[in-house]
Amino acid sequence: MKSNGNRLSPDGPVRQINTPANWRVQRLKTVAAYFVSNVDKHTEPDEQPVRLCNYTDVYYNEFIHAGMELMSATATSDEIRRFRLMEDDIVITKDSEEWKDIAVPALVVESSPDLVCGYHLAVVRPNKHLLTGEFLLRAFQSGAINHQFRVASTGVTRYGLPKEAIGSALILLPPIDKQRWIAAYLSAKLGRLDELISKKERQLALLGEKRQALISHAVTRGLNPEAPTKPSGFPWLGEIPAHWKLKRLKFVAGLQSGLAKGKDWGKTETIDLPYLRVANVQDGFVDLSEIKTLTVGVREANQYLLRKGDVLMNEGGDLDKLGRGTVWEGQIEPCLHQNHVFAIRPKRVDPYWLAYLTRSSYSKAFFMQVGKQTTNLASVSASNLVELPVTLPPTAEMWRIRTFLDSRMERLERLETSLRTQTGKLREYRQALITAAVTGQLSVPEEVA
Repeated sequence: MKSNGNRLSPDGPVRQINTPANWRVQRLKTVAAYFVSNVDKHTEPDEQPVRLCNYTDVYYNEFIHAGMELMSATATSDEIRRFRLMEDDIVITKDSEEWKDIAVPALVVESSPDLVCGYHLAVVRPNKHLLTGEFLLRAFQSGAINHQFRVASTGVTRYGLPKEAIGSALILLPPIDKQRWIAAYLSAKLGRLDELISKKERQLALLGEKRQALISHAVTRGLNPEAPTKPSGFPWLGEIPAHWKLKRLKFVAGLQSGLAKGKDWGKTETIDLPYLRVANVQDGFVDLSEIKTLTVGVREANQYLLRKGDVLMNEGGDLDKLGRGTVWEGQIEPCLHQNHVFAIRPKRVDPYWLAYLTRSSYSKAFFMQVGKQTTNLASVSASNLVELPVTLPPTAEMWRIRTFLDSRMERLERLETSLRTQTGKLREYRQALITAAVTGQLSVPEEVA
């Protein structure tokens, strides 16, 4: 393979790699038009009805088509003319709270007259004589181009991709026929990989269901199937063992609210400390892979600090995040928590028992009942959270149940860890395959066309 020695690497324009001699490095603006949408989600009586392609539609879907369920909104005639999505357009996420979520792409494979691009997104429209939409999709998914967008994004607590950075990005451009061959090759290869990934994810989902079923039964019925029962008084909880007690959370634990981001401390002496976000609080564990810092007044810091033994519970977010919790074991000292993460401080109940309760189906039913819901988001207030009914077996029985659950959870977590590792490796291979193909590091057979 002949090389022109262009400086564009799979991890960004950093080191020299070899590329085929008939490939060119060009600025994206020389082969595509690009624009940023400002169409909001409002409905106005003097505007035309449209179906709005929003941030989540792009983030969670690789392809956009006319048959998707999209938000109904309105737009002016000028907005429809400027921001209507056309076949072969690439839509990318322009703004995000996470650096890694900048420039996530989706390809429009089918259009319609009312399909319009929404706010926080940008559209890249390739010159069809020089660039295909399918090749551009894969280029955007590769580290070679995506890294450039991440580096160009600005912000601290929220990141935004400047419009000019889109056009300035470097792209390796093979001849148009080669682009089609590469797109067809990747489509076939990725299809098989995605099937394997989906299979692993289904297995993980089944393990998750089994875990919740085990926890739910143990914390509401105990381990003795012959134990007499009594009505709990809650239809979504059902009957509980007759000798168990049932108390509101507020009578067995305190609640500490967290610190809001962006607070102006004025002339107060401040300090930057690590803090937990909703993304850190997972179902049964704390994800410490990415810890950010937050500014707090030195004198006020104590009221937002976590203590070992606190039960962390999420205020909201996606439906699956509502109320989920785990025990804070003091992995980072000192550590704050954001206002969307509650710290439950047990007084007359074991924190690990309480954490198991938050993972049960009855707790999730309670949170869904008292929480405020939108299309795909939910939140629960502190005043509602403390009304959660807490099942309380005698201490010795509680410890037996906890020991049983600890043992079962350890087995399930080993299986889940193995599946997550396998899934992660498949995703890494998928990413590497895309990057190698669109940077000329992989010999793509023309027969795939």
